[in-house]
Amino acid sequence: MAATNRQFRLAARPVGLPKPSDWKLTEEPVRDPGPGEVLVKILYLSLDPAMRGWMNEGRSYIEPVKIGDVMRAGAAGRVIASNDPSFAVGDHVTGAFGVQEYVISNGKGLTKVDPKLFPLPVYLGTLGLTGLTAYFGLLEVGQLKAGDTVVISGAAGATGMVAGQIAKLKGCRAVGIAGGPEKCAYVTRELGFDACVDYKRENVTQALRQHCPQGINVYFDNVGGEILDAALLNLARGARVVICGAISQYNTTTGIKGPSNYLSLLVNSARMEGFVVFNYAARYPEAACEMAGWIGQGKLKSREQVVEGFETFPDALLKLFRGENTGKLVLKVEEP
Repeated sequence: MAATNRQFRLAARPVGLPKPSDWKLTEEPVRDPGPGEVLVKILYLSLDPAMRGWMNEGRSYIEPVKIGDVMRAGAAGRVIASNDPSFAVGDHVTGAFGVQEYVISNGKGLTKVDPKLFPLPVYLGTLGLTGLTAYFGLLEVGQLKAGDTVVISGAAGATGMVAGQIAKLKGCRAVGIAGGPEKCAYVTRELGFDACVDYKRENVTQALRQHCPQGINVYFDNVGGEILDAALLNLARGARVVICGAISQYNTTTGIKGPSNYLSLLVNSARMEGFVVFNYAARYPEAACEMAGWIGQGKLKSREQVVEGFETFPDALLKLFRGENTGKLVLKVEEP
């Protein structure tokens, strides 16, 4: 077909925050799909903190993006040509399409979604990997029980906002940690958390002691660093610490800061466990179905912050690390 595919490729391994020179914007003709293939026009890109880790070289839960490769990213799009009987022109799909405007797929890893039920960005957030991360992180790794006091860092972010709402749905007390009065107000007034600690203006250790007088039963950590240490000082006996992410550490140039208060795990007979959502891939449909029901019943709110323009990708990604996003950050790819 007569179209051009723009792609952002990784040009260099970032040191600290990714710079414009760490990316290369390339173009190539869009080819027709071959036998068993489908051509997808990408409409929305998912921007996630995990992308920063994928840029680093070294052993991880997934292979790093190679220099010169299209940057890895989840996305939602529309099938515009198909040689696969499972997908028709006009179908909307999600998958790991990468930071580009078109993708040829063999159909593996594609999930059909219905934009008549929910807007496409919701399938990248609350009904996508970030929402699934909250679901499995709390219910499986955190072994959530009714009556638990649950603390969630990054509470106004894509995963944190869902985690806190699930905690409330399951009969728990939810305390968020977020940066700034606007985010804290969103967490309590809109999402229904019982309290929110403003880490930019409050002593987190003292505030957690105030809001969790019996200690923290489940701590869902998205940020790491000093906030993780503060939570460790306030654990209840038998607490579960869920390590989901550590966004405060992703761009450090002086080495990762590990927890200095880890002996609290010993004192409180607590445990700390890391996980990645891919561990639960076989159960994605089950979780997405339940959460879609909650949204339909008005029990679970979804919020997406949409930035427009494919060429804005390098700067849009930095919003995650500057704390400039509330809810799920999504990049809308402009139509050619």
